[in-house]
Amino acid sequence: MKKAIVFALVLIVCFCIFCANAVYGAEEILNSDTTSKMIEMSEQQKDELEDYKEKYGSDAYGFTAFILNKVRIFSIPFCFLGIVISAIYQYVIGIRKLDVKYRGFYTMIAFITLFVIAQVLPLVFVIVIKGFGRS
Repeated sequence: MKKAIVFALVLIVCFCIFCANAVYGAEEILNSDTTSKMIEMSEQQKDELEDYKEKYGSDAYGFTAFILNKVRIFSIPFCFLGIVISAIYQYVIGIRKLDVKYRGFYTMIAFITLFVIAQVLPLVFVIVIKGFGRS
C-alpha cells in the first residue's frame, strides 16, 4: 500500500512539473511569432483549397475534394488507434470475458471498414468526377 501511495505521489509530482514546463513553453511560443505562423498556415490551406477548386473547375467539387483529402489524412491515426484499442479489448481483456471479446472484434471490424472507406472514397470521387462528370 505504501509503495502505491509513493508511486502515485511521484506521478503527480512529475505531472505537475510537466504541466509547469508546458505552460512556460506555451507562454514563450505565444510571445514569439506564433501568430505569423498561424496566419501562414491559414494562407497555405486557402491556397490548397483554391488549387482544388481550380483543378476540379467548380467550388463545390473543389471543396468536396479538399474535405475528402483531409478526412483521408486524419483517418489514418484515428483508425489505427481504434484498431489497437479494439485489439486490447479482444485479445487482452477478452480472455476472461467473452462479451468483451466480441465487442472488441466487432469494434475492430467497424474501424477497419471506416478506414477502408475513408481511404477509397477520395479515389472514387476523382474517378466519378473526372471520368463521368464535367469534362
